[in-house]
Amino acid sequence: MAHITLNTPKLKYNFDYLNELFEANGIEWSVVAKLLCGNEKFLQALLQFCHKDICDSRLSNLKTIKKLSPDQQTVYIKPPAKHLAKDIVKYADVSFNSEVATIRALSEEACTQNKVHRIVIMVEMGELREGIMARDLSRFYGKIRKLPNIRIVGIGTNLNCLNGILPDEKKLRKLNRYKTIVEKTYDVQLPYISAGSSVTIPLIYQNQIPGGINHFRVGESLFFGTDVFHDDVIPPMYQDVFTLTAEIIEIHEKPMVPAGNSGTNLTGNKIRFDDTDRSRTSFRAIVDVGILDIEAQHIQPMNKAMKILGASSDMMILDVADNPEKLRVGDKLDFSPNYLSVLRAMNSNYIDKHVERKIRLNEFKILQCKN
Repeated sequence: MAHITLNTPKLKYNFDYLNELFEANGIEWSVVAKLLCGNEKFLQALLQFCHKDICDSRLSNLKTIKKLSPDQQTVYIKPPAKHLAKDIVKYADVSFNSEVATIRALSEEACTQNKVHRIVIMVEMGELREGIMARDLSRFYGKIRKLPNIRIVGIGTNLNCLNGILPDEKKLRKLNRYKTIVEKTYDVQLPYISAGSSVTIPLIYQNQIPGGINHFRVGESLFFGTDVFHDDVIPPMYQDVFTLTAEIIEIHEKPMVPAGNSGTNLTGNKIRFDDTDRSRTSFRAIVDVGILDIEAQHIQPMNKAMKILGASSDMMILDVADNPEKLRVGDKLDFSPNYLSVLRAMNSNYIDKHVERKIRLNEFKILQCKN
């Protein structure tokens, strides 16, 4: 059975790298763990060293986190459905909100449960996902500021996730001004502006984070060492926290071009082939993972000489050329998955989940923050 492995020491290294980077710049941060899909084995590995709030957008995942670590602070990071108010208050210490009616429901539930529920008001800054319009922020705050058992701890925004809008210093300064307007209008202090995510990290290196922007929510860069802003990597970090492994279930030398009239395949695509390959053959290896579990375009073989040719529901086919490694049925092949591929695999019941607790000596990195 194919499996995905999380390397705990590499993840901890990435966590420590980010933690030192944020501490050096006076920034608080939380870990976005929704990628782990509530998997207890992987969450336990994270909780061994994570002393930060953990964010998720699924209640079932927050329930699992609270079961594993009842004192762990949790954050629900999408506008809650109003009918979920009871469980939001029960399992999330903080929630991100953009609707007055929902916050009123959270207030009622917080009173019933004898809790103080903290909220962050999300503000629209051009991405056109969640968030109230900036012109409405002061009036919005006024409607909710006296709701019982609700504590407003800051404002926040989301960028890059839907339309790819990138953060910049100008947008962040505007958000800081909006917070100042609310504070002066109502004579209050809002502790946080949660405006940072993985895509905002490169602005730290460029000294483009204005004062007042003091909270980040980070998932992708933590788990993949990625520079999301530039579609690149952060070199000091590990990019291979996750490894996907699949077993060869067939390997034969076959023609490189199929025979017969072709229509569309399972995914609705019509595959085209190079006629110059019609007389050529290569070894084709089939492994026990398919599009039910991953998306072939979002993984890469660790062996760069191999090429993924395509996948059906539960098999993936690779071109291994003339098979110089003499691969056989039963051999395992490793793949490097990206964020979307790991997310897909974590949601699959057909992929086993393994935890690795070692780093090979030739893979070890020395923690050096670059500020």
